[in-house]
Amino acid sequence: MDVLNVGYGNLVSAARIVAVLQPGSSPVKRLREEAAKTGRLLDATQGRRTRSVVVLDSDHVVLSAVQAQTLALRMNGDEVER
Repeated sequence: MDVLNVGYGNLVSAARIVAVLQPGSSPVKRLREEAAKTGRLLDATQGRRTRSVVVLDSDHVVLSAVQAQTLALRMNGDEVER
């Protein structure tokens, strides 16, 4: 099973990812709020600023402190983990 490091040792199953989004738009903010209301919001930012929002096929929403572009590179295997 392939996993994606969404920052600070937090891992998400790569096969379950539907979208990786920028957090600034109104629709993404509404998605985040709705997920929080229904208990589907997972905060993997370790208290840092949210830089991307990962949507899973289970309708869970994961907040990440890693840029969406960096997560895309990690998914494609183009970035070396340190």
